[in-house]
Parts: sequence; structure tokens; C-alpha cells
Amino acid sequence: MTIPAGLRRAVLRARRDTGFLAAGVLPHLALVPVWAWAATTTARTGNWLLTVSVSAALVLLGTPVLTAVQRTRYRVLIGVDVPRLTPTAPEQRTWASTARWLAATRPWRKIGYHLLLGPLLALLELLVLAVAAACLAGATACAWSWALPTGIRQDWFGHLTQLPAYTAAGLLLLCALPWTARAVAGAEARLALGLLGPSRAQRLQERVDQLAVSRTDLIEAVDVERRRIERDLHDGTQQRLVSLAVNLGLAVATRPDLPSDAREVIASAHLEAKEAIAELNDLVRGLHPAVLEDRGLDAALSGLAARTPLPVRLRVDLEERVAPNVESVAYFVISEALTNATKHAGAMRAEVIVRQVGEVLRVRVTDDGLGGADAAAGTGLTGLAKRVGSLDGAFHVSSPVGGPTTITAELPCAR
Repeated sequence: MTIPAGLRRAVLRARRDTGFLAAGVLPHLALVPVWAWAATTTARTGNWLLTVSVSAALVLLGTPVLTAVQRTRYRVLIGVDVPRLTPTAPEQRTWASTARWLAATRPWRKIGYHLLLGPLLALLELLVLAVAAACLAGATACAWSWALPTGIRQDWFGHLTQLPAYTAAGLLLLCALPWTARAVAGAEARLALGLLGPSRAQRLQERVDQLAVSRTDLIEAVDVERRRIERDLHDGTQQRLVSLAVNLGLAVATRPDLPSDAREVIASAHLEAKEAIAELNDLVRGLHPAVLEDRGLDAALSGLAARTPLPVRLRVDLEERVAPNVESVAYFVISEALTNATKHAGAMRAEVIVRQVGEVLRVRVTDDGLGGADAAAGTGLTGLAKRVGSLDGAFHVSSPVGGPTTITAELPCAR
């Protein structure tokens, strides 16, 4: 006979949850002897200071062990992972730092769970187990009652016609057992998550920290991929184009006997190859300048200022090289600002100042153009603001109509 899938799942769930509740009785009652001994000893001897001190020490020593036992019980038996709260211990042991550490670890919530709530949960678990035993006894009453002597059977159950009623009641209660055990186990799990694990604010803070780390890893991975593309273009495609341009130039120079039409076609192809090389150089430089990786931000900005059509006053004051992703963002902020000043603002001169103040890299680009730039208008400045924001930096644009335009970026550069 095949057991229906729904009935099989209900039976397995009831067995799992009932076993989980049975396994929680002893851990929940573990501290009852401690406070019972403290209460009786204090009532008998009146020496409350000694008993309270000893019982408090036992509770403090037993709480971490019981918390670990409960975490294992929840994880193994019902698959609920109660996160472990491990705040960083203070480097300098002072009263203030110790108080903050205790506030972060919240030991009183664990003590309250084991010392006060534990006995109540144990009583609830024992009640569910008693109901389960009664269900099983009632459901099998017709079977095991015949093993009793006739006199005892009649004294306990009365007339034999009452046995089917006991069996029916036991079966009904047995059908409700899976949902009852599941409800109690779920309530215990919620209490454990709230009292033995981190609070909601701490979970959110941990999640924020994880997202910050993953975002940093993503930015670094994108930067590494950008540098790889730059190397592939520089070492592969660009070299092929250079070779093509050289061969076309040699063909024009060494074959004077070519027809004029063929010479014009080759000369045109040579010119287009050189233009493609120039465009590819600009593309590679826009992806990630090789000098930025090799010699740092100062050298890369010097080359950028030399290539800009308008005069650029450059001042770079760095104590040491900052992180590669910070260098990359700072470079592209300055590059985009100078490009806008040249193409759109009609500026005559520009000034670039890069300073490292503590753990912040400050970038400021000023031009004397027409002004009117708006970072919220969906232009290239919006992309720069997002790129600066990816590093938790600050991006500001001051560009009144008529100028001047000042673009400021502050980037955290702590390694």
C-alpha cells in the first residue's frame, strides 16, 4: 500500500518538530537548579550575598554553553540558523569601551532567555509531548487494551463500546499534532532569533557591511577587467593596425610603378589606418591609461594636461599613491571636466588641484567658461557623480550662468 505524499510529509514534519521540542526540555531546564538552589539557600541561611554571587557566576558561565547548545539544536533539528553575534572586542580596556562592548553583545537577553523564558518553554514543550503521548495512547487503545486483564480493562474503560470513542478522539488529536508541534517550534524559533541572535538594527548593519565589501570587490573587478581590455587593445589590435599602416606606407613608397588609381586607393587606406590608430589610442587612453597604472596619478594628469587644447594649471599634492580604483575615478573626473570645458564651455584656461588631506583625496577642476553645467541634467556629469558615489565619495558642481565652473570630488583613499 502506498502512503499518500501529503500524509507522509505530515508524519515526517510531526516527528521532526516533536523531536525538536523533546530535545529542548533539558537545555531549557538547565538553569532551574541554579536559581532554585539560590532561593532555598538564601531562605535557609539568610546569606544572600554569597548565594547571589555564586549563582550569578554559574549563570554567566553556563549561558554561552547553553546558547551554543540551542544554536546547534535549532540548526540541526529544524534547519533554523541563529546568527552568532561577535562584536569586535575593544583594543583598550576602559570602562566606557567595556560598557559599549556589553551593550553590543547584549548578554542580558541571552540570560533572560535561559533563566526566565527557558522554564516556560520547557513547560510548553512538556505539554505538547504529553498531548502527543495521549494521542498515541488513545489511537491505539483498541489494540493495547486487550493485553490488560478483564477486570482492569473494565475498571479503566468501562464498557467495551467506549474503546472506539477513545480511539477516534486519539486519532483526531493525532491529526492536529503536526500543526500544533509546528506552531510551537516556529514560536520558539522566532524567540531564539530575537533573543539569542543579533537585533534587527545589527542585522541591517551587518548586511550594509557585506554590501559595502561586495561593492568594493565589484568595483575592483570592473577596474581589473578595464585594464585587461586596455592591454588587449594596446598589445593586439593596435599593433596590427600599426603593422597595416606601415605596410601600406611601404607599398606607396616602394612601388612607384603602380597605377595612379591604385596609388590613390592605397594612400587613402594608409590615411584611414593612421586615423584608426589615433582613435584607438584615444579609446585605450579613455579606458585606462597605462601611465596611470605604471607611474601613478601625478604623471597621468601631467600627460592629460599636456594633451588638453587649453592651458591647464596643474597642482598635485599627494603623500603617497592611493588605491588604484581611487586613482582611476579621480583621473576620469578630471578628464571629463577638462573635456567639457574644452568642447562645451568655451573656456580659455583651467585649473586642476589634487590634494590628499588625511584619508580623503580632494579633486577640484575650475574653468572660466560659460557655466550653466548641471549634474542632474543627465549629462556626463551624472555618470561622474555615480562613479564617485560608488566609492562613497562626494561630488559637487558649481556652475552659475556666465561662469566660472568648479567641479569638486572628495574620495576616501584609506587603504
